Formats: sequence, C-alpha cells, structure tokens
Amino acid sequence: MKIVTEITLTAKIQVIVNDLNKNSLERTMSVYVDACNFVSKHIFKTHDLVQPSLNRALYQTLRSKFGLRSQMAQSVIKTVIAKYKTIKKNQPNDWIEPNFKHPQYDLVWNKDYSINEGYFSVNSLDGRLKLPYVSKGMEQYFNKDVYKFGTAKLVKKHKKYFLHIPVTFEIEECLDSEIQNIVGVDRGINFIVATYDSKHQSKFISGRFIKRKRANYVAVRRSLQRRKTRSARRRMKLLGQRENRWMQDVNHVVSKALVEQNPTRTMFVLEDLTGIRAVTEKVHHKQRYVSVSWSFYDLEQKLIYKAARRGSKVIKVPAAYTSQTCPKCGHVEKSNRDKKKHRFCCKACGYRSNDDRVAAMNLYRMGIEYRVQLS
Repeated sequence: MKIVTEITLTAKIQVIVNDLNKNSLERTMSVYVDACNFVSKHIFKTHDLVQPSLNRALYQTLRSKFGLRSQMAQSVIKTVIAKYKTIKKNQPNDWIEPNFKHPQYDLVWNKDYSINEGYFSVNSLDGRLKLPYVSKGMEQYFNKDVYKFGTAKLVKKHKKYFLHIPVTFEIEECLDSEIQNIVGVDRGINFIVATYDSKHQSKFISGRFIKRKRANYVAVRRSLQRRKTRSARRRMKLLGQRENRWMQDVNHVVSKALVEQNPTRTMFVLEDLTGIRAVTEKVHHKQRYVSVSWSFYDLEQKLIYKAARRGSKVIKVPAAYTSQTCPKCGHVEKSNRDKKKHRFCCKACGYRSNDDRVAAMNLYRMGIEYRVQLS
C-alpha cells in the first residue's frame, strides 16, 4: 500500500513593480509593520495569544487607527501570534517582545493574493494591484493541479520585491520493503560528508574549502567590529546574510550530489543530532567558529526533501559511539579514535581507517539492522 506525504517548499518569486504600484506597496508594507508592532506591545502586556480574544480587543482599532482592510487586520494578528509562538518555542523560559523592523506583508492565498495569466493580483490599502512576475525557474509551481499555495510573505530586498510563497505538493513515500541501497552518511567539517554504501564503497566531500572561506568571513567580521561605526555594523549584518546564503548554497550542492550519485530507492542513514552539537571536535575557542559550526540541520532538511522527490528516504539513528566502534569486530573504545589526526585504530583487532569513514560504515551497519528489525 502506497503512503502519500506532503512536502512544503518556499518559492521566492520576484514581482515587477512600477512607480505607481511601488508607492502603494511601500505604504501598505509600512502600515502593516506598524500594526504588527502595535499588536506585539498588546500581547507582551497581556500574554494573550488567543486569536478570538485578540480579535475582540484589537480588530476595530486596527481598522480605524491603521486603516487596514478586514483581511489585513486578521493577517496582522495571526502574524504576531506566530512570531511569539516561534520565540516561545526557541526560548521557553523567556517572554520576549518581538519588534518588526523590516517592511513586510503577509498575504492569504485567494484572499490577499491570487495568480492570473502573467501577473499576481495583490491586495493593498489602495485596492488590488496587478504585479507581473519573473517566472524563470518557477514555472513548475504554477501547475494548480499539483502545487498548492499557502500564505505568502511580500518582502523587499535590494530595491526589489519578492513573494515568498509556501508551496505544498504530495509525493509517494518510499516504502522500507522497496529499499535497494543503503548509504551511511557521516557529517563533519574535515569532510562535510563521508559515505559508505551497499557496494562497500566510500566517498568523501572535503570540507577544507569551508574552513578557508569561514576563516575569511571571521577576519572581515573582526576588522569591522574594531571600527565600531554604524556603517561597520551595517556591513556586518550584510556579511552575515551573505554567509548564510553561501552556507545554504553549499548544503544544496552537497545534498543534490548525495541524491544524484545514488540510485532511487536508497535509504540514507544519518546520526540524530537533536539536542547535541553537530560536531564535537576539541579545538581552541578562537578557532571554534571556523572549525565546528555549520548548519547541519539545513543540510539534513535539504537531503530529506531531495531524497523524497527522487523516491528515496532518510532515517536517523542514535549518534553515540559511531566514531569509536570498530566496524569489523564491534569493539567500542574512546581511544580507538585519534580526533586530531582523524585516524581510527581498533585496540582489539587492529583495524585501521579514517575516522569519518568508520562512522559512515557504522551508520550503514545500523541501516542494515533497521531493515532486519522490520522484516
């Protein structure tokens, strides 16, 4: 029996805005942000995160004070509630008031925005606006029979306007009984990934270029920090955004390579890094940012999505001792692994290899055990 699951991606689509529409959008986004901050202050004082209650308390004020249309007033309240809940989830012991700084506008599909032949119809304080869009690379998402649009966010970046649209579609899950290949995937910095598959082949993607580039980012950031000027702080912020985009691009390339280098019906086995540091190398604190920090969660999410689209799947297994366990005799000992030299030497049987390769081999073995338990 086939199991269908839903996947949601964010399509970032540029909309073309002429001077007349620009003034209307700018005013709408500015008022929307002011209204969000107004609601945020109310919630911070009352601790009220219940939509109907907030509607009774704030709806009429949002309409009269900010001139919002009915749907916009509802959208503002929902946006601020979601922001508070996100903060609460990440920092459960703190009650923090979010401040909305950047122009934005959340639009509900088929109410605040819709799509017609060649343009988006977007609600504003001045009525509906027709905004042409750049469709290159996004054509597939406009198949309404396959893809469903959610609440979009209108943002302005580098003097251009974008709709960030969550796009949901269904795919058939790869069943465990259909698996034809198992790949253990160890994530790290010396090698951003090391793999071991059902053909007993190992592959590595070096992480040295990451260390070099992040070291460059650190050097530039320190130079800007020493200046302590407003322009330096602005440049630091832009630098951080550029670094995050670069990290996501690297993770996209790595996850794509993993999926495309393996056949369909592959099961990728990852360490479950929930609640622990992704990398635990012991390095000097001055080098820690360069050497051990990387967005492995983003890499994991990209691999899950890409594998699912290709008819494969990802499972996560306990992370303990994968680099300390001998894949030949099963002996577990901390001193089996030399972290500094990235070498593995079993104290029981003498087996030698690269420590990242050993971790990938053990993850592969755990994938085999997972299959056996299900059979």
